[in-house]
Amino acid sequence: MKTSSIFIGADVEQIAKSVIMPGDPKRADFIAHTYLEDPQLVSDIRGIPVYTGEYHGRQVTVMASGMGVPSMGIYSHDLYQYFGVERIIRCGTAGGIDPDLHIRDLVLGEGACTVSSFAYQFRLPGTFAPIASFPLLRSAVDKIEKKGLRYKVGNLFCTDYFYDDAASLAEWQKVGVLAVEMESAGLYTNAARFGKQALTICTISDCPLRAESSTPEETERTFTAMMEIALEVACEE
Repeated sequence: MKTSSIFIGADVEQIAKSVIMPGDPKRADFIAHTYLEDPQLVSDIRGIPVYTGEYHGRQVTVMASGMGVPSMGIYSHDLYQYFGVERIIRCGTAGGIDPDLHIRDLVLGEGACTVSSFAYQFRLPGTFAPIASFPLLRSAVDKIEKKGLRYKVGNLFCTDYFYDDAASLAEWQKVGVLAVEMESAGLYTNAARFGKQALTICTISDCPLRAESSTPEETERTFTAMMEIALEVACEE
C-alpha cells in the first residue's frame, strides 16, 4: 500500500514497526549492511537511505534522519503518521558537555532542552518538555549495564546551530546538561504528538569545551556499541 509521504518512497509494509535512525546516511548504510540479515533498500529519496531487514529474527528498519530538528521532524512525522511505526531510536553522535564524559562514552537522552521552535506549531499554553519513552530508556540502561559500558542518563541540549557564536555550552553545563546534539527534541515531540515511543542513544564524538574530537571515519564505522544497543532495544518483545 502506498502512502502520502513525499519524502519516503516505500510502501507501508516495507517499513518495520521499529526504526533505527542515525543522522548520517553513511552510518545508516553501515548499520544495515553490518547487522541486518538480507537488508533491502526500500527508499532513497534525497539521498536518505531506508533499509529493512531482520535482526535476530525480527524485522527492523534503518533510516538516516539528516541533520537538525527540521529534518528529523519531517521523517519521524511521516514514519509515525503514515507508516504506523511504533518506536524510533535515534542512534547518533553528541558533543560532551558534562566534564566526566569522554569520547566513546554513551549518553541516553532522558530529556531534551532546546532552542528549537518546533513545538510552537501545537500552540501550547506553556513550554513543552520533550522526553524519552521510559520503557525504551529502561531497556537500554539494562542492556548497557550488562555489557559494562560507560554511560550517563540525563538531559541533552538539542540545538538549531552547530557553530555557537555565543559559546553557550558552558551555561548549559551549569544546569547539568550532559551533551549537545541536534535532533532529539523534534523526535521526542513527534513521538508525544502521535502517542508513539522514542529514545536517543548517543556516543560522545567530541568534547567541545576541551577541544577533543574523533574523526568522521570513526563516527561512521566504529561507534558500534550504541548501534548494537539500539538494535537490541528496538527488537525486544
